[in-house]
Amino acid sequence: MNLTWAYILLVLAILFELISTSFLKDTNGFTRLYPSLIVVISLCVCLYLISHTMKVIPVGIVYASWAGLGIVGITIIASIKYNQVPNIPTIIGLLFIVIGVVIVHLMNDIKVD
Repeated sequence: MNLTWAYILLVLAILFELISTSFLKDTNGFTRLYPSLIVVISLCVCLYLISHTMKVIPVGIVYASWAGLGIVGITIIASIKYNQVPNIPTIIGLLFIVIGVVIVHLMNDIKVD
């Protein structure tokens, strides 16, 4: 696998993580079947994709991207789906997360075997 495919898998893993997390509240503590199935299946797909991404991209970079962009993405989804609009300090904090992820990617020295 090359670096391009690793990043494609990382993006897909983040998308599946967002699907999983966006349905988590709908499970009502895993008492509702269909939302629970969506959460479990999408999270399994996410972790499978992330495991392959880590073959090429270092663990710290993968995890920083997955967690950071997942936080930002789920905040956007929650503001639309649940009307949980973040306040200004939260938005500033999210911007710092995005800046941090960008710095991690721009300043790394990934060596592809």
